[in-house]
Amino acid sequence: MNDKFDLISIGDASLDTFLTPTDTETQCKLDTKECLICFPYGDKIPVSELEFTTGGNAANNAVGASRFGVATAIVLTVGGDRVAKQVVETLVSEKVETKYISYDEKGRSNYSTVINYSGERTIFVYHAPRNYVFPSSLPSASWTYLTSMGESFEPFYKSVYEWISKNPEMRLAFNPGSWQFKKGLPSISHILSITDVIFVNREEAEKLTNLSKSSYKNDRELLEALGKLGPKMSVITDGGSGAFCFDGRKYLRAGVLPIDPYERTGAGDAFGSGFLSAVIKGKDFSEALLWGTSNSSSVIGYTGPQKGLLRESEIDSWLDRCKSSGVTVTEF
Repeated sequence: MNDKFDLISIGDASLDTFLTPTDTETQCKLDTKECLICFPYGDKIPVSELEFTTGGNAANNAVGASRFGVATAIVLTVGGDRVAKQVVETLVSEKVETKYISYDEKGRSNYSTVINYSGERTIFVYHAPRNYVFPSSLPSASWTYLTSMGESFEPFYKSVYEWISKNPEMRLAFNPGSWQFKKGLPSISHILSITDVIFVNREEAEKLTNLSKSSYKNDRELLEALGKLGPKMSVITDGGSGAFCFDGRKYLRAGVLPIDPYERTGAGDAFGSGFLSAVIKGKDFSEALLWGTSNSSSVIGYTGPQKGLLRESEIDSWLDRCKSSGVTVTEF
């Protein structure tokens, strides 16, 4: 095949509906930080805003990378419904190669409903029952980004492992999701063994390494523990505290831009696509952290995971914004 891609993004996609209700009441227990969004039972709840957008980790990554000028293809298995059609149309419009998408004509596609309230979101997720199909002829790429998939992911992950093992020139970025954590470390240990960069948040890193909340005082220990599982480089996002990473030589930390979030869905995906796009374009890891931070900061200013994804022409102004705001990358 003559296809040559900088990145192949592999995982799931969905159609997301975002609701912003007008009448809500929060009940928070400050001692446990448990927060509830409450609605009167049996009532009709007015909605002030309604938006539909393509989502899903793999789709978010592919769109984010494509906007940065990275030649990107995507591997998905979708249903034979209108949702699938909308997802594919969005990817095509974003210049993502869709020829490696498989269709389950009798199946349904993934769908989510997101309730946005005070900058945070509660997500109702429908994962369609799925037998994932690995493409019979998939070209190699400079990088592969493997991310979350549904309950039946294990046979597909085995195919990914075998494919990458046969193409050792490819590099793998891995972002596990809820089903991967639910099934535990043994279900992904083979993937971790060939991972070049892993993207997780702090809580996910603690789950993988069995480290307790004391990791807040031991960031180096957390990064090193992740590295012992196989990844050559570990990148951990930590919400309002920024992000930090270890590349085998240096421990680096980046702060966050002072931006009030409008809606946080896709912030982690935006960080990953920004960071990885910078690496693909030959930037060092310090600048990659700032690309990730900038992309994530832009996304949380909009509804949905893709509307605020930056374009290549915008990144320099955001890097200047980081500099003027005092957002730097430091060794620790």
